[in-house]
Amino acid sequence: MKKVYIGCDHAGFAIKGLVIKLLQKRGYEVEDLGTYSSERVDYPDYAEKVARAVAADKESFGVLICGTGIGMSIAANKIKGIRAAEVHDYYTAQMARAHNDANIVCFGERVVGPGVVESIIDAWCNTEFEGGRHENRVKKIMALEE
Repeated sequence: MKKVYIGCDHAGFAIKGLVIKLLQKRGYEVEDLGTYSSERVDYPDYAEKVARAVAADKESFGVLICGTGIGMSIAANKIKGIRAAEVHDYYTAQMARAHNDANIVCFGERVVGPGVVESIIDAWCNTEFEGGRHENRVKKIMALEE
């Protein structure tokens, strides 16, 4: 069973429960790394928790939710080994997996609603990295960490 680490700040808390249910329904083991309320917190703290967990567990994925997805993706990408993609819809989630081998998906509760979130999770769960011509590009991205 594939493991997914999930985290959010206060601006993503309201939709996190739905995302957990969607992932569990698809057979994923989900570990919730917080936040656990809508009380104001700093998103980099949760981006770091999820990114470090995913970096340590190479077979896992991560989901990060904030108001827009932007801050979470910027913070998560500071952790070595992470390819966090901010997505807005099915297509961007699909391409993040297929072409970029992204290991963390980020989106914003203030940007996407429950229906779009479900399509993002569908795309993320049903898309594999294509490899091929994209493999060398991903290697070049990862070499930037050196």
